[in-house]
Amino acid sequence: MRSTGRLTTAVVGAALLLGCVAGPASSHPAEGKRVLVFSKTAGFRHDSIPEGITAVRELGTDGGFAVDATEDAGAFTAKNLRRYEAVVFLSTTGDVLDAAQQRAFEGYIRQGGGYVGVHAAADTEYDWAFYGGLAGAYFQSHPAIQPATVDVEDRGHPATSDLAQTWDRTDEWYNYRSNPRERAHVLASLDESSYTGGTMNGDHPIAWCQDYQGGRAFYTGGGHTKESYAEPAFRQHLLGGIRWVIGDAQADCRPENGYRPLFDGTSLDGWRQAGPGSFTLSEDGTLTSTGGMGMLWYADRSFGAYSLKLDWKMAGDDNSGVFVGFPPSDDPWSAVNNGYEIQIDATDVPEKTTGSVYGFRSADLKKRDRALNPPGEWNTYEIRVEGERLRIWLNGVKINDFTNTDPARSLRDGHVGIQNHGADDQVSFRDIRIKELPAKGR
Repeated sequence: MRSTGRLTTAVVGAALLLGCVAGPASSHPAEGKRVLVFSKTAGFRHDSIPEGITAVRELGTDGGFAVDATEDAGAFTAKNLRRYEAVVFLSTTGDVLDAAQQRAFEGYIRQGGGYVGVHAAADTEYDWAFYGGLAGAYFQSHPAIQPATVDVEDRGHPATSDLAQTWDRTDEWYNYRSNPRERAHVLASLDESSYTGGTMNGDHPIAWCQDYQGGRAFYTGGGHTKESYAEPAFRQHLLGGIRWVIGDAQADCRPENGYRPLFDGTSLDGWRQAGPGSFTLSEDGTLTSTGGMGMLWYADRSFGAYSLKLDWKMAGDDNSGVFVGFPPSDDPWSAVNNGYEIQIDATDVPEKTTGSVYGFRSADLKKRDRALNPPGEWNTYEIRVEGERLRIWLNGVKINDFTNTDPARSLRDGHVGIQNHGADDQVSFRDIRIKELPAKGR
């Protein structure tokens, strides 16, 4: 919170749908970055592979990375793999690499290389445990090609940030031999009631990401049909996954389980506005600040030990923050004077910049800079409070660790809120969720 500005009246309204899907996003050019598309098959061969290769080449033009394509497993040498930021396994099937090639690829991942698995990449290398962990799950079966509803669980990741909360599309929907949720971060899952043939008992991940043994891995179960690679939403989904894997976009890909929504994009039950200003609620489930300076806070109850996660985005040089640990009040200055703000604006002095505990402790700026997505792209905070200790993760990277010693303040019991800073500041929030933790001893 900057110290200037006047409070204005709050209105939470509805805005028109901003758009559920978009074409390939513009991105910062990744000078010199290369991606290898590998599509060797030793089992079933998908007739969509040529369309997939063409799509990745076109996405590379949009995303600023060069693309090579091969079905020659001889490309898997330590020397050659060093040329690439990621290898896309495009509907590979069966045993496609020999032992030496497997060792080279394992070394490549452990040294920070990237993996993108598309569709039948999960039907590959069943006897190679390292690959199974990297892909996240192995193929088991599939029903006929049909429409289904995809529930988008994480819209902070660039692979899913341009999607609505539900995504209706047609593809061949895989069942998997295991559920990757405990090991990987699930981005989207199938609503098994929306189609026939799902066998995963109602918890059916279909796209996920993870940090794996030194490298990054993204998998999507889509991409069986030729039509998939002409579908703008699927192309954006694939491009976002590649951008994250090659390091052009950041996201929190740690496993996420046990959270419940405080704001799920549909209802503001339990929330109240303190002071002036407003937030508009769009049909895609995004809250955007407009006018004035105040705070939307969760008044339904306070919290002690917890992990709070939320996604946020700035339009440009904007200002806002997330408040924690404050008593109930319709005066937003009560939160300023009695709680703590985790800042969003990246242009202020160190103790008042993105990831700082505003006015008290700067973030680790080197880590913060590496983890931060620029204005126009989504970021994810985890704010973890245990006792008087407050820790902050930005896109999965811990950037701050602060302990309250002020006897006039306490983090052990308080409310949470998001700030609308001023008329010229436009900041968006969505998917605010919380997991309560065991209380620390007093």
